[in-house]
Amino acid sequence: QVRDNMFWSLTSGVGFWTGYEVLMFWAMANGWAPHLSWAGSPVWFVLLFPLTPVWISFHFYWIHRALHWGPLYRLAHGLHHRNVNVGPWSGLSMHPVEHLMFFSSVLIHVIVPAHPLHILFHMQHQALTAATSHTGYESLLVKDRQALALGTFHHQMHHRYFEVNYGNLEVPWDKWFGSFHDGTAEAHERLKSRRGRPG
Repeated sequence: QVRDNMFWSLTSGVGFWTGYEVLMFWAMANGWAPHLSWAGSPVWFVLLFPLTPVWISFHFYWIHRALHWGPLYRLAHGLHHRNVNVGPWSGLSMHPVEHLMFFSSVLIHVIVPAHPLHILFHMQHQALTAATSHTGYESLLVKDRQALALGTFHHQMHHRYFEVNYGNLEVPWDKWFGSFHDGTAEAHERLKSRRGRPG
């Protein structure tokens, strides 16, 4: 599983990651994407950093739900779901069609002005959170204190039940759109009810 995950992550994953970065830098350099500067708008320049993960989270939630539609699942997302017991390399282990969709969140900057630093931050955040959400660890501890929540259990439930927890924990899209599963018996009953199964 690890070698297979590394193959898809390093070939297709890094390929699309790099391709989208190059495309956005080219678009900015050639006037196809609006450019933002620190001197011109320092407040928006700073605000774009915390707003970017919210956008990535929203985009990921809906793209991920779309990938669970039968034809797209069979074509692309099934490759990722071969990983029932996930590890860090599972995060970007995707079919090229899924990578095309996954990294497309950066195209928001064809409309929303950004600086090249924002593009780098956007792409790094998107790729690295895919890895951290598949680590198998719920949080990173420093001196026995939680330094970083990784949300692995949340996503592990998705790999187990498929129809829950499409998003991440930074923004509670799953709670808002009725696809949240926290591992409790009550959540499992809601899932069975949604699937139309008795009891």
